[in-house]
Amino acid sequence: MTQLPQILESFKKIRFQDCDPFNHLNNGRYVDYFINAREDQLLTYYDIDLFKIIQEQGLGWVVSNNKIAYLKPVFTMEEVCIQSQLICYDSRSIEVEMRMWNKDKTILKTVAWFGFAPFHLKKNRVEPHTDVFMEIFESVVLPIPQKVFEQRVLYLKNNTYKIT
Repeated sequence: MTQLPQILESFKKIRFQDCDPFNHLNNGRYVDYFINAREDQLLTYYDIDLFKIIQEQGLGWVVSNNKIAYLKPVFTMEEVCIQSQLICYDSRSIEVEMRMWNKDKTILKTVAWFGFAPFHLKKNRVEPHTDVFMEIFESVVLPIPQKVFEQRVLYLKNNTYKIT
């Protein structure tokens, strides 16, 4: 089996309708950009089609928590690089770190942690991950040394060229 990448990335252009009167990306829209990027990345890099899984298996992942640190403004029509990586997991949850950079990946704009729980839509409850997903998680997890979000943000602010 080919080694799957641990850090996924994609590029997005910030759209006018997602910005506030100051031409900054509205704080509520960051979540949309991060979640949409992650969905696209899972399909592109891992061939995981979340909507197909929902339709065929009745299984999806719901956001159980998130934390976001806004470090630098993101502007209308700016192209950004969004990176994501699985930083930890267990049988009933995953934690993903997402970072938004400028196009050249020299300025870290935002960092976020998202917790997801596997949710069975027909049974209306959280269920353990399947063995297939546990194997994927084991092969792509890239733990980070900081276990507290604020410590991670400080580390990234001080080491913008180092990811872990």
